[in-house]
Amino acid sequence: MTLRSSLLWPLTIPYGAAVHLRARAYKKGILRQQRLEGKVISVGNLTVGGTGKTPMVLWIAERLAAEGKNVGILTRGYRGRTRPAEANTSMNFESDEVQLLKARLAGRVAFGVGTDRYARGLELAQRSVNWFVLDDGFQHLQLARDLDIVLLDATDPFGGGRLLPAGRLRESRTALNRADVIVITRSRHAPGLEAAIRRDSEAPVFYAHTKLDSVHALCGGYPGDENQNARTQKTFAFCGIGNPSAFIADIQDWGFDVAGYRYFPDHHRYTQQDVEEIEAAARQAGAEAILCTEKDVFNLGAVKWDAFVVSYCRISMQIDEEDEFWRVLMTRAEAKAKAG
Repeated sequence: MTLRSSLLWPLTIPYGAAVHLRARAYKKGILRQQRLEGKVISVGNLTVGGTGKTPMVLWIAERLAAEGKNVGILTRGYRGRTRPAEANTSMNFESDEVQLLKARLAGRVAFGVGTDRYARGLELAQRSVNWFVLDDGFQHLQLARDLDIVLLDATDPFGGGRLLPAGRLRESRTALNRADVIVITRSRHAPGLEAAIRRDSEAPVFYAHTKLDSVHALCGGYPGDENQNARTQKTFAFCGIGNPSAFIADIQDWGFDVAGYRYFPDHHRYTQQDVEEIEAAARQAGAEAILCTEKDVFNLGAVKWDAFVVSYCRISMQIDEEDEFWRVLMTRAEAKAKAG
């Protein structure tokens, strides 16, 4: 435990009590959930930071849309900026995750963005949306859902075992008893983690991992041209995501020659000074190229790169036994809707 965690540990007690009492109040009906007309599939996690939630939301939305369903994504749009009245309308004030999802889904899915997911859902329902994907919804208990999917990163499933603010856990592991389906990401086989899950949940467990689809060079802006030579170059990587070490591990697994890397906070909006420091570090490491995640692209803004062309990884979620996974999702969503 670090000094910071030790100092913050006493605060986890009131935080944990408040979270537990809130969840119990919803379970007992003391606090009432708001229900939308249609099916609501929640995708969430126990920890703060990256578990592969955005790729999973994308995968589910694409699958629903491919089946001809009217789909909407409900998201808070974390760290999106409020548009000032005098702002240039050409500026994009949406969060990086919302921009990424919109770019990848290309008009096939509607979006409701804001802290009040119920109000945004009502707006989408007026546009005939009747399948809702609730992004980061496990702790958003105000909105009733027909299915709770919880993602656990096999490399750090329980955030070091400490609640916020000392650790990365939003809720204790016992909250897994609310999950309908659990997905272990960044692994294909984790029997020890499965045994730990079984102490708190009987939900079916599936495995998923990120798959590299392509690498694109940001020449002339997003989405850029595919970079076929990316894995032949000595690469310096940077990212501002919830689990940055997982990105480095992924690109090494995908065959990139990583000369060095630099991490930034999740959702970090890059400045020109950041770019100059990244390029200086890349030159010092002897790198020939610079690589980041697709989410980072939407936080680069109007920065200028001097000595390098930046590329990014376009990824997707690869789910083991995906047909069985989809069957379980649809069966449980239907059953829960009828029971509710």
